[in-house]
Amino acid sequence: MNTDPGVRQNEHLTDMPNPAAGPTGARSPAGARSLAGAGGAPLELIAASLRRERRRTGLSLTEVARRAGIAKSTLSQLESGTGNPSLETLWAICVALDAPFSRLLDPPRPRVQVIRADEGPTVSAAQADYQATLLAACPPGARRDVYRIAAEPGHARVSDPHMPGVMEYVVLSAGRALVGVAGEPVELGPGDYISYPGDIPHVFEALSPGTLAVLVSEHT
Repeated sequence: MNTDPGVRQNEHLTDMPNPAAGPTGARSPAGARSLAGAGGAPLELIAASLRRERRRTGLSLTEVARRAGIAKSTLSQLESGTGNPSLETLWAICVALDAPFSRLLDPPRPRVQVIRADEGPTVSAAQADYQATLLAACPPGARRDVYRIAAEPGHARVSDPHMPGVMEYVVLSAGRALVGVAGEPVELGPGDYISYPGDIPHVFEALSPGTLAVLVSEHT
């Protein structure tokens, strides 16, 4: 990486229109290209984005400032929401953080997923009135699955051992059930929680109609 990426980026931005100047790209009389102020990006948004992206990289203020070719105090001011950042300065910081410039002005939004009570891919047990609905599969970098369990009395759902190191966590939502290691399950009521190793035989047996639970399977 160029030890002074900000300089190289500035060379390419000399004639770029000011994003804060509107669709015509007209500059202010003084020729400054600040992103703050009327029509510009909110300083609070930029500050929060800079802090988030720097935490993502694990780099210190000093190192990011060095890579961007700016003073550490300048970067500190920007992260605190003060100062008057120019397009060139922010672009150089983005290069140092290996982040697209748009991320400073339009940060990723929290991903919200809703699955209604009667939705989701569901599979049924062959020997018990037991249904498991997958709510969240293991995302990249994680090793856990989340299921909604619906079970009725009659037959216990006995599970063979899973992969070594698997742990299961159950919160009972409604009804009653015997849950846990086969041979020594624990009776649970609404709101009760249990964790147990999933790499040995284990059981879920509904004791009352309409038994519901949330099960998390964690692969360690």
